[in-house]
Amino acid sequence: MKDNLFTAQDRLFVLDGYGYVFRAYYALPPLKRRSDDMSIGAVAGFCNMVFRLLLDEAQSQSFAKMGRYNLGCVALDTAAPTFRQDMYPAYKANRKEAPEDLKLQLPLIREAITAFGLHAIEYQGYEADDIMASLAKQAHKASMPLMLLSSDKDLMQLIGGCVNMYDPVKALSITEEEVYKKFGVPPEKVIDVQALIGDSSDNIPGVPGIGIKTAASLIQKYGSLHDLLHKTHTIEQDKRRALLEQYKDQALLSQKLATLYTDLSFDIDKTQLEIKRPDMDNLAEFFKRMEFNTLTKRAQKIYGDDFSSAYAKVSEQKVIYTPSAPVDTTQETANNNALERTPLKHYQSVLRDMQTIAFNREAYQCITKKQDFQDMLQCVKQQDIVALDTETTGLNSLQDELVGISLAWKPGEACYIPLRHCKTHAESKESKQASLYQQQEDMYLEDQLDINYVIEALKEVFLTQHMIVVGHNIKFDQQVLQRYGLNLTYVHDTMLMSYALHAGKHAHNMDYLSQTYLLHTPMHFVDIVGSGKNKKIFSHIDLVTATQYAAEDADITLRLYHCLQTKLVAESKYEVYMTLERPLIEVLVMCESAGVMVDLTFLRTLSLDFHKKLQAQEDKVYALAGERFNIASPKQLGYILFDKLGLSSDKKTRSGNAATGAAILERLSVEGHGIAKEILQWRHYAKLISTYTDALPSHVNPTTKRVHTSYSLAATITGRLASTQPNLQNIPIRTEEGRAIRNAFIAPPGYVLIGADYSQIELRLFAHIAKIDSLVKAFHNGQDIHAMTASELFNQPIENMDPMIRRRAKAINFGIIYGISAFGLAAQLNISQKEARDYLNIYFERFSGIKQYMDDTIRMAQENGYVETIFGRRCYYVLMQSGSAAQQSLYKRAAINAPIQGSAADIIRRAMIRLHCAIAQQDIELRLLLQVHDELLFEVREDQAEKASALIKTVMEEAHLPRVILEVPLVVDVNQGQNWGEVH
Repeated sequence: MKDNLFTAQDRLFVLDGYGYVFRAYYALPPLKRRSDDMSIGAVAGFCNMVFRLLLDEAQSQSFAKMGRYNLGCVALDTAAPTFRQDMYPAYKANRKEAPEDLKLQLPLIREAITAFGLHAIEYQGYEADDIMASLAKQAHKASMPLMLLSSDKDLMQLIGGCVNMYDPVKALSITEEEVYKKFGVPPEKVIDVQALIGDSSDNIPGVPGIGIKTAASLIQKYGSLHDLLHKTHTIEQDKRRALLEQYKDQALLSQKLATLYTDLSFDIDKTQLEIKRPDMDNLAEFFKRMEFNTLTKRAQKIYGDDFSSAYAKVSEQKVIYTPSAPVDTTQETANNNALERTPLKHYQSVLRDMQTIAFNREAYQCITKKQDFQDMLQCVKQQDIVALDTETTGLNSLQDELVGISLAWKPGEACYIPLRHCKTHAESKESKQASLYQQQEDMYLEDQLDINYVIEALKEVFLTQHMIVVGHNIKFDQQVLQRYGLNLTYVHDTMLMSYALHAGKHAHNMDYLSQTYLLHTPMHFVDIVGSGKNKKIFSHIDLVTATQYAAEDADITLRLYHCLQTKLVAESKYEVYMTLERPLIEVLVMCESAGVMVDLTFLRTLSLDFHKKLQAQEDKVYALAGERFNIASPKQLGYILFDKLGLSSDKKTRSGNAATGAAILERLSVEGHGIAKEILQWRHYAKLISTYTDALPSHVNPTTKRVHTSYSLAATITGRLASTQPNLQNIPIRTEEGRAIRNAFIAPPGYVLIGADYSQIELRLFAHIAKIDSLVKAFHNGQDIHAMTASELFNQPIENMDPMIRRRAKAINFGIIYGISAFGLAAQLNISQKEARDYLNIYFERFSGIKQYMDDTIRMAQENGYVETIFGRRCYYVLMQSGSAAQQSLYKRAAINAPIQGSAADIIRRAMIRLHCAIAQQDIELRLLLQVHDELLFEVREDQAEKASALIKTVMEEAHLPRVILEVPLVVDVNQGQNWGEVH
């Protein structure tokens, strides 16, 4: 580069390339995948940021304060070792390797830079920071304004004069004042402070025992590191003086490592740096190949027909995907500015910040005027992240009405927008039961914004600004807002962030997380609306109270997002959250909204039949008891069994009465007491009636005429989903009556149901995780695994296997997964405990690796308090270390099963996410209706059923790839039918 390349009339910006890349990868959702399953989340995030910076009309107003820039470039690192490694081989040696999916995206990032018409500068042996420092020196010579676009603290030494620094993601100008706040010295002294404190993320040693405050005070007093080290004898503190004298050479080395090189010479022409209109053909081809639909629409809006015609031309061509080869990213990884290079310290810093900013409920805004609303939106537009919460008339997200919306855009800055609050607080029974839209319009407060106006304005901000919307259990808010036409695209969920970190360790509700992380106790909902007969609906809460409660929820959510996001990175659980939790939100929103059709006539007929059988069972029980009594009453049942009939009771309830639970009745039944068997059958019919045949009709949505269950993503320790309102996962299938209930779930005319079920997935994962070669071989050979086990245990020929022996082997196979005891196996097989213990001993002897797996798993749980699935999900069992003997025994069995059940849950989550993406790319009218543990239920047009079945089977059987390579094949059974019973 010539010395006179720049003039005072030029304005140059330099983009910290890989700082943006890592920011996009770690900080921006979603983990986007192309139709060929290529992960392009970092590419999408990078392109969105560059687009906003360069191509949007506003061109980021804060950034543009210095005027339009005529020159620009992107500074990139290379994979080659730098001069700093030559000087100090341990420099950055502590860096973790970049994730594999990020490596594959780096070549695409370079293509993106070219597509946007930008010039990338790389320099072998030097870092991007050195490139920016050398350009800063040239800028000073030419008195040319230079803007460094980065958040890297190492670049702060360059600020001053005509060189400025700006973080475009946070929309924050990093001034000399900000540098002084951070380091306690002006920019030109930053290197001296860094030489003393070192940098653990770059593995720069510094002087042990010298922190930033001490370093700043020393440099302020002595003027420079050089003068300090020559005057150490004047330092009064003995320990400090000794440290500086002992580590003098290390401090000087650290200074050299922290100093940016400013004399690079670049073989470029200024015309290469000119900001010009991108080549439309290149930009269109890149957007088409990346499948960037939203960016395409934005480019069409900005460039009009020029881009549209270019895009139409490339759309006629078939896109051929060529996988990107991994690149050596040793140096790229070094520029992970998004993690502040010290994730744990960064998390602790963020946590302190969130705790330091006081909560002030009186400061929250209640927005009822258009001008106030527009002013608030302007504040929101300056951010990339906003927290949102909805207030409704109830807890049914598909039926209850929207009352108001709260937003928080900065910690401590939040508002509530009332939309459907009523004039009076007094409520009648009728008003409580009525939908708000069924009430008279004159019941509403006049001083509220129109709901359609608010929704349209938020839609414009959230969707065109590509804003991250954060919620706590945001699935609920998405479903509510979706009914009003607002479909949130980029979302995060603080409940799921906590769940990905600490499933089983503690609760994940907002109150608990706020008290734990923010040291703040929120307003309680029950204190706002009351309880019992005096409970109000939220639309009848006064606006002052409603604002304080609702806005505080949004404020808490935003703060928790900042804390938990950095904690996920610090604890290496960000991938778990971003691949297994966050993408499932959209899947379940659509699944729950779809619902499943129910044959009400069939249910009524079935209910009548069950009621008749229930009455017959009652008569049998009364005959054996010798009198009529309330079978559902534990107290009366206990009297009949243990007082009147004299049966043995070995367990009591907390109130001191004899226990009459299922385990007690099963034991009595095994012992030959007929009344216990008949009571168990009575309970079976009673549950089917109360939970399903009589209850399901009340769950039919009056609008859709379907049943819509709700899935809880954070309700179990292992990652399994839980179904509620109604629970469709626990329909019993081992009895004829239970299976009959599934026949009530039907396909509409012209459609069929497809059921896809993983075959023995937990046994397969058990063989893989425990490394049981004989089981692995059996699965590869397609053997009957239970017959093979029976042959191993009981020396029975597989071809003439006794069904009873196979049943026992099956019970052992599945029992081992759940850590079954001799007592449990004996009860299940109706054999003695000694016989059951002998079976287990033979099993462990024949499959020696199983005992080793169980011992290793329990040891890990005892030492760490958790176990992990093959995808890195942690399942905490904290009472394993401190609970009672009974609790520890229970948790030992659970810990043995958790890596297996949890891995199976992770696989079906991955399958649901991938199917969601695959269906969107196919011309198939296919909808996911239900998830029941290892099974998925779909609805599809009859003429597309075969194509859909093939797609489902392929995606599900490959769901673990490429993240995990299993030693056993996954097999999915796919069937079609007019009702659920037919496909299972």
